[in-house]
Amino acid sequence: MTTIHHRYATVRGQRLFYREAGPKEAPVVVLLHGFPTSSYMFRNLIPLLADRYHVVAPDHLGFGLSDAPPADEFDYTFDALADLTSDLLGQLGVTRYAMYVQDYGAPVGWRLALKDPTAITAVITQNGNGYEAGLAPEFWKPVREFWQDRTSQTEAAVGQALTLEAIRWQYLHGVPDESLVSPDTWHHDFALVSRPGNDLVQLALFADYANNLPLYPKLHAYLRDSRVPLLAVWGRNDEIFLPEGALAFADDSPGAEISLLDGGHFLLESHLDTAARSIRGFLERSLS
Repeated sequence: MTTIHHRYATVRGQRLFYREAGPKEAPVVVLLHGFPTSSYMFRNLIPLLADRYHVVAPDHLGFGLSDAPPADEFDYTFDALADLTSDLLGQLGVTRYAMYVQDYGAPVGWRLALKDPTAITAVITQNGNGYEAGLAPEFWKPVREFWQDRTSQTEAAVGQALTLEAIRWQYLHGVPDESLVSPDTWHHDFALVSRPGNDLVQLALFADYANNLPLYPKLHAYLRDSRVPLLAVWGRNDEIFLPEGALAFADDSPGAEISLLDGGHFLLESHLDTAARSIRGFLERSLS
């Protein structure tokens, strides 16, 4: 049985939770979670990687078991989340690593790569967007309206993403067999994003997401210049980040491996074994 350590570190005065497993001397794989979850989304993947890799999976500030200071006491931006992650990895002595990014983990990961391109040994993006083509118009319409004009009405519209039903939808949409997805997932996430004041934390990040789109050209240039090995393993039925977003990586990363699976946004809940086989094979080829 894989030994997984559940740890905390204080970074820039904030207490961050992270999961860690695998041999210390092995190549490092950093797992960066999305909205509205935490490193909990990797609970089943970590044992499938930790025999050959040193795995680190942090909870972003405001998520999971990490601190969640009020939005009027901390400036929640993706720049800030990336800086905290960078400093955490520095504390752990991690200087070279492959990264797995999903949803919010993608803009955090892209910033880490742009800050220190030589640190990244490989990229696995699982429904972690980096192209305008990946943004599903219907899903992103109320978010774009919120970016353009922040009012009580537009806040209420995007705030629906914090409801139990909306989080349940994120886990189940596009999944052919919904019985494969445990209800523990959406109840776990809902409980943690429902902590007092966390709605304002999430609104701050919804607002700052607009700053991720201008970053895309820099990401594309990084992929072209670095030729970092890249795997896009994607739920083709995702109604948040479309499969076009996965296919687009081939435009800037000619050697990209792209695997579209018959699932939705959270592939690790419905297609764990298939996704893990793709990830392990890709890491073996890329890090050997």
